[in-house]
Amino acid sequence: MELELRGGVRAAPVAGRTPAERQALRWAPDPRERTADPAHIARTARELEEDGLDSALVVQSSSWPDPWAVAGWALAATTRLRIAAAHRIGPASPTTAARTLATLDRLSGGRISAHLIIGSSDADVARDGDTLPKAERYRRADEYLSLFTRYLAAEGDLDHHGEYYTVRAARSGLRPHPGSELLSFGGSSPAGVDLAARYAQVYAVPPRPLPDTRRRIAEVRAAAARHGRTLRIWRHVTVVLGDTDTAAQQHLRRLRRDALRLATGPDAARYHDAVALDRDRERGTADAGAVTADAAPAQVAAYVRRSLAGAYTGSPATVAARINLLRSAGVDIVQLDLPVETDHDRALRRALVAQLRDPAPLRRAW
Repeated sequence: MELELRGGVRAAPVAGRTPAERQALRWAPDPRERTADPAHIARTARELEEDGLDSALVVQSSSWPDPWAVAGWALAATTRLRIAAAHRIGPASPTTAARTLATLDRLSGGRISAHLIIGSSDADVARDGDTLPKAERYRRADEYLSLFTRYLAAEGDLDHHGEYYTVRAARSGLRPHPGSELLSFGGSSPAGVDLAARYAQVYAVPPRPLPDTRRRIAEVRAAAARHGRTLRIWRHVTVVLGDTDTAAQQHLRRLRRDALRLATGPDAARYHDAVALDRDRERGTADAGAVTADAAPAQVAAYVRRSLAGAYTGSPATVAARINLLRSAGVDIVQLDLPVETDHDRALRRALVAQLRDPAPLRRAW
């Protein structure tokens, strides 16, 4: 099966006054402020489609534009591109979310899916009124997904009386296209693997070294097999391209330097309460407690360095060769985290896509 190439659609451009600043600030923690720019959404989606990518992710956070609405706008602007809209389990009822997904599936001709998330930051999910601890959010997700999937498949009225949800005589008036790939999941805990094995069609493996990726793929596919199911595998890849390997390495150093300068400069305050920093503090990768004027710049700088630390850096041919190793390890979907701000950026992305569509290097790798 051909490798699926995935990009991303943001609701608005990255902060920055120039293309170079926007390229760099893509690797800073995203501010909580993000507007909805219809022209940007449509243009980004069309360019992904024109450049040969197959799908795109729309991300989610408590203060950002609604991912379902952004996904619908991107779908309306394209004819082939598939969209995975991040969907946080909890704030919406399972039946409401299932109808939203089924509606977009029908309107788009089967081009929508939901990327299910539990919420990696307790602080951010609480902003939407969800105060359950993470372990309990996982337990609730099991009931949520059971009801979600049964509701879309039910031929008559459905009653459910559970720990978290109660519905009476529920029925969806529409169903997704038969065979639509509707759900993906990426939780890396044992509970997350179990949920993916039972409910999802796609599992997102964390970006780890190749041996770790192989082990995780074997683990989740074995878990799915125990339920008589199969999973496609999705892997995120940070990419920094240049015309040559040397040019790409120079570009990487510029991105890191400029991102650090811009995100810790005069406008630094907008980055200090980013959701990514909430997550870092909760995971213990930054100082615990509230963001302070003294601690925040160091936290932002650590985030920038970590964002670019594992980047696949080089010419399109070099990066394609590394990605083909992921394909040989069992990855079916590669998300190219590759900011495109200039015509040159876009030319490099098209060259990478062409390299990945060339079957000759893959035959040699196998």
